[in-house]
Amino acid sequence: MHVVADGLMAELGTLGHPARVIGVFRREDLPARDPAAGLGVYLHRVIDPGNVGTIVRAAGALGPAFVALSAGCSDPLSGKGVRASMGAVFRVPIETARDVPPEGLPRVALVADAGAPLWDVDLTGPVMLLVGAERLGLPEELVESADHVARIPQADGAESLNAAAAATVALYEAVRQRA
Repeated sequence: MHVVADGLMAELGTLGHPARVIGVFRREDLPARDPAAGLGVYLHRVIDPGNVGTIVRAAGALGPAFVALSAGCSDPLSGKGVRASMGAVFRVPIETARDVPPEGLPRVALVADAGAPLWDVDLTGPVMLLVGAERLGLPEELVESADHVARIPQADGAESLNAAAAATVALYEAVRQRA
């Protein structure tokens, strides 16, 4: 442990109030995905680090689940990503810079206005939930390659859920069905 002056801590941080503790870690010491993992979330070009961190947090709370990130996703290990994850980045396996979701799990593409209601899709077995960026969603080729397309039914007039909310609802539905 090293004691550092408050002024230096303020320079290092991005918050209005300086952090009181800083942790240093090696990326290779973070958890790796178990090949038998049966629940994952693939994020396609989700650029808000707060959303990515929140999804990692949900994967830790509602899993165990892993998170796979496409190229162009925000870094979950950025300051904002780690804060939004509430430390889940140190417990949840995260795979980065994949152009396509990992193989081996059936894929469910979440699309705001297409497909079956999420509760009608069988999520009791191994599954990879595909979530796109808020503005652009999933590219058509990912939707077409999915085993199922699902939507989260919403109230009339609602535009859509953000990526973190949609991933959290989908993870919860998988947990609910498995219970």
